[in-house]
Amino acid sequence: RGRRYARRIVLRHNRIPLPRLPRAFDNYRILQISDLHLDMAPDFPHALIEAIRQVDYDLCVLTGDYRAETFGPYAAALAALQQVRTHLQGDVYAILGNHDTLCMVPAMEAMDIRMLLNEQVPIERRGEVIYLAGIDDPHYYRADNLEKAADAIPDGAISVLLAHSPEIIHDLDGYPIDLCLCGHTHAGQIRLPGIGPLFTHCRVPRKYVSGLWRYNGTVGYTSAGAGSSGVPVRFNCPPEVVLLTLNRPSPGPA
Repeated sequence: RGRRYARRIVLRHNRIPLPRLPRAFDNYRILQISDLHLDMAPDFPHALIEAIRQVDYDLCVLTGDYRAETFGPYAAALAALQQVRTHLQGDVYAILGNHDTLCMVPAMEAMDIRMLLNEQVPIERRGEVIYLAGIDDPHYYRADNLEKAADAIPDGAISVLLAHSPEIIHDLDGYPIDLCLCGHTHAGQIRLPGIGPLFTHCRVPRKYVSGLWRYNGTVGYTSAGAGSSGVPVRFNCPPEVVLLTLNRPSPGPA
């Protein structure tokens, strides 16, 4: 039963109001796929492809963990990622997770996946710009450098940060991050009714380990992840891909 649940990937919808969002980006859709662990089971890439192939979006982001193990071979994960990439439309940006190695980057960029290694890029639409920044894994490798990634973001610009783990909240103060997209926790992967996740492998309060959250002026989302880690099962914690729609808030009372 747990194996079946781990293949039932749901599409989660969230609307993200950003008061300073440029008009050209109103209703801009970002598809977030996190914690794929593509070589965990041979049938998993097909389940992920089925979950995403009919989704309509403007930009796709991958927030880390492409292989099952934290060490050893990664060719199988890259081969599965290539299958998935053929079903992703348009531009795809990605960061590394704690299961990944820098050695995977050249092959991923050869698939037309733009890797963000403590850096940022402008995203243009109809003459207006938002900034997409990505940092290295802040959980295990701790090679994240938010200062470097955010340094070139102009004052007043809307910025979206990709960080594998919500543990990056410890460093958000003082940086112009409007939206932070994370993964890593799997939302627990196995949750007990009335108790919640037994493990999150994340050094942050529980309110940051899944779903929408807010930290000072930053809105965040921590994905439950599409794949599974450790054991290929899930209970009371569906795998997900997330469609985030950016909005300019309507004037008037909240």
